[in-house]
Amino acid sequence: MKKRIQEVIVVEGKDDISAVKKAVDAEMIEVNGFAVRRKSTLEKIKNACERTGVIVLTDPDFAGEQIRKTIENYVPDVKHAYISREEGRKGDNIGIENADPESILKALEGAKFKVISERKEFTVTDMIENNLSVGSNSKMNRQNLGGLLKIGYANSKQFLSKLNNFGISRDEFESAIKKLENKN
Repeated sequence: MKKRIQEVIVVEGKDDISAVKKAVDAEMIEVNGFAVRRKSTLEKIKNACERTGVIVLTDPDFAGEQIRKTIENYVPDVKHAYISREEGRKGDNIGIENADPESILKALEGAKFKVISERKEFTVTDMIENNLSVGSNSKMNRQNLGGLLKIGYANSKQFLSKLNNFGISRDEFESAIKKLENKN
């Protein structure tokens, strides 16, 4: 069974997410390369760092280092995980997406991640009762609630995972739901 990591892992792209998910169970933020410079992306990372902690795992190349520096300048408390260029090499391509699960796990262990047991504060019932997974407005409701809670938009299944893994409290959730209801 894969280790479940408390911290949110920041990666460059979708292929990196796939590679990391083969090694560990964790929430991730994809920065889309240099789009990391967007204030909204940096704010999402900052929020995750304050809630659960963040581990930055970028490609072992110049661009990866620039992305790390951008994040660290905005959010100095992040942890860093590194793979070697050899571990991330596949032909001429160097990146996290090429690393095997053992190399990724070793890198994350070097960042001293915290293992957690699965948190189940929120359930599918919460999603349904609050119009977050069923109904014509559920997508918009998730979008608005994700903005209020600073966890971003996701489909129903991913949104539930974010609620449970970004450390959202029941009180915080209910307060945000009330704000949404007052807007409508």
